[in-house]
Amino acid sequence: MVIGSNSTPYSMSFSAGSLLHYESVHLAALYLDLGNYRSVRKTVVAENLLQTRTQSTCMRICQEVLTRLQALNRDEIEFLVDCSHQEQPHLLWVAICRRYRFIGEFAVEVLREHHLNLKSRLGHEDFDLFFNKKSEWNPELDDLSTNTRNQLRWVLFKMLRELEYLNKQNHIQPPILSRKLLELLYRNNPEDVMCFPVNESDMKSTLR
Repeated sequence: MVIGSNSTPYSMSFSAGSLLHYESVHLAALYLDLGNYRSVRKTVVAENLLQTRTQSTCMRICQEVLTRLQALNRDEIEFLVDCSHQEQPHLLWVAICRRYRFIGEFAVEVLREHHLNLKSRLGHEDFDLFFNKKSEWNPELDDLSTNTRNQLRWVLFKMLRELEYLNKQNHIQPPILSRKLLELLYRNNPEDVMCFPVNESDMKSTLR
């Protein structure tokens, strides 16, 4: 499922980076060449392929990207590498939603629901309301400091703007998903399409 198992504690380590589009595609291609993520990690760090100032930053970003890529199967990795620059961010968003249950649930329960209910703007208060609701049943969220919570909110909204699902005024902009991408998602897990702020009828129309 997109939003993961409800019994799984929330992982909130996504503050390590935003969409990481270039890095993700670069490491996905390297994975297809080398065949396993351990070799990818060793090569990236040894050769500083991410061109970071420090090795610790390289290791941190590399680890974050690889945990996201591991949420995709082989077909999806190949699609990510071969598809257009415009399609890649949408599949990366699916990987992020799979990797982080909190983001996956936010995408389905807040972002998509706002769009379906014709609420055009997504504000910080929507994140805070969602966070407070989830913290009632997930004590690990209560342990986060206010600064960490604000940082997570900032990173999530930055992702949504990079994806162009939100504009600068935080108005929701439904993406145009290609037929090939939708076919891939429906073939692997139809629930994944729910992480996009798109009407079901529009997606089915694309598939006709």
